[in-house]
Amino acid sequence: MSIEQQFVITNEFGLHARPATQIVNLVNQYKSDILLTFRGISVDMKSIMGVLSLGIAKGSTIVVSIEGFDEKEAMSAISKKIIDLNIK
Repeated sequence: MSIEQQFVITNEFGLHARPATQIVNLVNQYKSDILLTFRGISVDMKSIMGVLSLGIAKGSTIVVSIEGFDEKEAMSAISKKIIDLNIK
């Protein structure tokens, strides 16, 4: 089974190096396969280079897809982190 959720990035700087690093560090704590999709391109969310290569700007809609035994916990943590980063 897998789960998927859409997010809109509202941080004025988008998903730049500092928040991307925070998200990648968080995602790497989980065993599940986690993909980030933006404009039809999917990357391994555990790869900082992959995440940064997408160039996610303010107002962008991203999709996080997770498959694995800890997928629910991972999605909950990722959701909280994205909400936190969007507020700053």
